[in-house]
Amino acid sequence: MSATRETDTDDRASWLTAITVYLRPRVLVIMFLGFSSGLPLALSGETLRVWMADLGVDLGTIGLLSLAGLPYTLKFLWAPVVDAWHVPFLTRRLGRRRGWLVASQLVLMGAIVFLGTRDPLSAPLMVGFAALIVACASATQDIIVDAFRVQSLPTDEQAAGMASYVAAYRIGMLASGAGVIGFSAWLEARGLGKEAIWPIAYAAAAVLVLVGLAAALFAKEPKNGASEEDTGEGPIARLYETAKGAFTQFLLRDAAIAVLAFVILFKLCDALAGTMTAPFVLSLGYSKATYAAIVKGVGLGALLIGGFAGGAVARALPLVTALWIAAFIQMFSNLVFVWLGFQETSTWALTVAIVIENFSGAIGTVIFVAYLSALCYDPLHTATQYALLTALASTGRTFFSSGTGFAAESLGWPLYFIGTALTALPALALMVWLTRRGHFHELESKRNGI
Repeated sequence: MSATRETDTDDRASWLTAITVYLRPRVLVIMFLGFSSGLPLALSGETLRVWMADLGVDLGTIGLLSLAGLPYTLKFLWAPVVDAWHVPFLTRRLGRRRGWLVASQLVLMGAIVFLGTRDPLSAPLMVGFAALIVACASATQDIIVDAFRVQSLPTDEQAAGMASYVAAYRIGMLASGAGVIGFSAWLEARGLGKEAIWPIAYAAAAVLVLVGLAAALFAKEPKNGASEEDTGEGPIARLYETAKGAFTQFLLRDAAIAVLAFVILFKLCDALAGTMTAPFVLSLGYSKATYAAIVKGVGLGALLIGGFAGGAVARALPLVTALWIAAFIQMFSNLVFVWLGFQETSTWALTVAIVIENFSGAIGTVIFVAYLSALCYDPLHTATQYALLTALASTGRTFFSSGTGFAAESLGWPLYFIGTALTALPALALMVWLTRRGHFHELESKRNGI
């Protein structure tokens, strides 16, 4: 009887610890930084596409604007700069990581305001340039937040930190997606013209970056790792050694090129469908307000539930099994848009489609993040290697998505979404090859400390 009571007490203590870890100051800082990281993505992506579609910009131009996301793909090129160099004035007062965080966030706020004051109809090139600046500042912030998370959280807080980060990241995307779109619809309903509502909406989004800025100022600078110690070398030499060590170590591992190709292809079908979701939904006759309420409002619940489900799957099953589940769910969820295209315009049909798509995408994202984290097992090179992998993972929504507008116009919506589902096949083939190679078994062993 006494043993039973002790077991119950231990179980309650374990559950209490698992819950209260999310309230620890370090984890809360990562959560708020996650919100700041998720905020800019839609502003230079989906929200920008809705803005351009609202003004009547052609689909081809909207699709080409996806190239503004190139910094997310190329950020690994300057990730070593963040590891090796200091920010004048800020580093001396705040520390290396916090100094870079504050600098990137200040630039980000200015870039968002600048983008919101451009005209997509008369100056689409200037809109693209402004979106590029937003993406550059955002990608730099992502590099720093990843490094800050790895260095500031102890092992027992890493999982909670990542879970909080992903959830807050999604909320940040919701704020800059549904929030900005809904706010613009509200302003338009009050009689403001289309030329006035979007600059105001983007300025409001810039203010939200203050959440991350406050977190950076409140946080404590993590202890410098060995890779950050000043060795007396000049800045160029430090940069070279940092980059060389990180990239060489990764490229020398078994099947490195196949792994990088798999990272690029795994989320491709999801990215291609997501790029054209806004123009597709608006083309069916749904209003901006309905889009904001259902696609991002109801979809948030599906995203959060899907995220927790993905975390549970990744924790309970072997990594390769979880990846197979995520891959098939993502692939078949694209076909729901084919079904939606043949339905009468109704909030019910749109809700069903968006819940399925968002739930599936969230499961895939969380499991994929677990895979990327498992690839970065050397703490000395985590920041640069993680930047490389996430940059490659974003290729789907940048390079490959740039021609989606032309593809949709040429194929029509049903064939387009069928085609996006089929783009999952190369990733499935690579997964078979990597499984036979023993790649996932090796990662599983390292993750479990075997």
